[in-house]
Amino acid sequence: MLSHEKQGIIEWVKENKQNLSDWNQIIWNYGETAWREYKSAEWYVKRLRDEGFTVEEGSGGMPTAFSATWENGDGPVIGGYAEYDAVPGNCQAADTVEKPREGLSKYAGGHTDPHSALGIGSLGGFLAAKSIMEKHNIKGKLKFFGEPAEKLRGSKPIHAAQGYYDGLDAAISFHPFYMLPLCNTTRWDTHCAVAYSVMYTFTCNEPETWLSSNDNSPIPASHASVRAPGATDAVVNMYSVSKMSKEHMLPNNMGWSMNETILNTGQATADNIPGQMAQIYYFIRVPDIEMAEKVVQVLDLNAESSAKAAHCNWKREWVTKSRGGLENHTMAAATYKNLELAGAPEFDDKAVKTAQEIQRNLGFEPMENPFLDEVQTLMPPEEAERKLRETLPAWQKNFTSDDYTEFCWHAPTVRLYIGRPALKSPDSGQSYPAWVMNALGGIRECIDPMITSAGKTIGMTIIDLLTQPDLLKQAKDEFNERTGGDIGGTKWQAPLCDYEPPIHYRWPEYVTTKRGEEWVIPAERK
Repeated sequence: MLSHEKQGIIEWVKENKQNLSDWNQIIWNYGETAWREYKSAEWYVKRLRDEGFTVEEGSGGMPTAFSATWENGDGPVIGGYAEYDAVPGNCQAADTVEKPREGLSKYAGGHTDPHSALGIGSLGGFLAAKSIMEKHNIKGKLKFFGEPAEKLRGSKPIHAAQGYYDGLDAAISFHPFYMLPLCNTTRWDTHCAVAYSVMYTFTCNEPETWLSSNDNSPIPASHASVRAPGATDAVVNMYSVSKMSKEHMLPNNMGWSMNETILNTGQATADNIPGQMAQIYYFIRVPDIEMAEKVVQVLDLNAESSAKAAHCNWKREWVTKSRGGLENHTMAAATYKNLELAGAPEFDDKAVKTAQEIQRNLGFEPMENPFLDEVQTLMPPEEAERKLRETLPAWQKNFTSDDYTEFCWHAPTVRLYIGRPALKSPDSGQSYPAWVMNALGGIRECIDPMITSAGKTIGMTIIDLLTQPDLLKQAKDEFNERTGGDIGGTKWQAPLCDYEPPIHYRWPEYVTTKRGEEWVIPAERK
């Protein structure tokens, strides 16, 4: 039987279902990308202030971050957060056919995971808990963070290093499911791993000294003079040699990845002038810190040789240093019990018809039950752990990456997954194009069940942590054991972030001109 407090959480979420749906539509349609989520952050700040929270804008020196606090007397401090960054090149309308949102090209930003619903689901849980705390005079403090640039593992290492997570008694991390078997469950032992990312900048500062001893031209910038290779050549060299040397960075008996993107390419178009500056960004996901350091060591060697061959200088700057996660079985078990009470997402007839229309538009035979069974089914965390470990080597402690892991080293933390709408594979064995998952994240009848399930689960877990001292003590005792004595203990990992917020780079974004608001790649002509 549900307690009055938990019944109140469920009723609050039901009563506010339309608001949560509307709020998700706002953030989903903003589709702002990493470090440039100005409208999204502004919306959250206003919403939280309207709800009675005290909000610090631009927390940690990050313009699109925030730290919000609400308290009802002395009591435990529970943390949680919203993410709201979208992904460049994934602009999709909330529709059953492939098309970008109105007025934009398909290369604009769009929510994939979707972080829009992640943030609103978490916000719903915290607002529901606040309502019940007021109604039943439950003592405690809620801290709700705005975490930009998660796709770059951006803000949480910075918040952690600057002390924003100090003083938390527990933290709740929610994410829409993104890979099986982590769907409608909580993480048990194998938490997310380390993520490093770096920016390499190449500059050609003295092009006139390239082969200068053989250049008899009285005008160093002559169109007929030999031109220095320059920054464009350096970044191409870096791209190529790092691709070739990837297998020489780490052993091949594990899952790890390194992805790159070129942000700037030369800045020279005429007059026999070499490219003056170019930048390439690398994102590295590995099981542990030592491996991350080895990858960066090889990249540094590649940058040095690439710069020398192209007559350039080079520098490496940090964008991300994110720790691997730390398990807490007490938090995982308690949260899963509340997920059992909340229930997995359920899709009504309207959602089913929408999914069938997508299948029909793709030329697939519509299914009677088009949504994945796993999205609608709970899985105990121990079972999910067993399935996850089937494909991992025994020595590997952490897998994939997400910067929620930063919370894990400052307070007992749970990682909650709830099923987002995903479709069963067609009988033909064909795969769905990526736009389908993106669209489902913006279609109300498909994504709203996940948001409400998250709100209920998070809200009830907060109430448990505030009203059950023995539960919170057990979670803290486990945290102390795993860290070797709390923060600063013998097995505790300190924040790795020793850099300024990387907000000044040429990250993709929307811009406003006399033509209106556009993506950096203008909208297509009709």
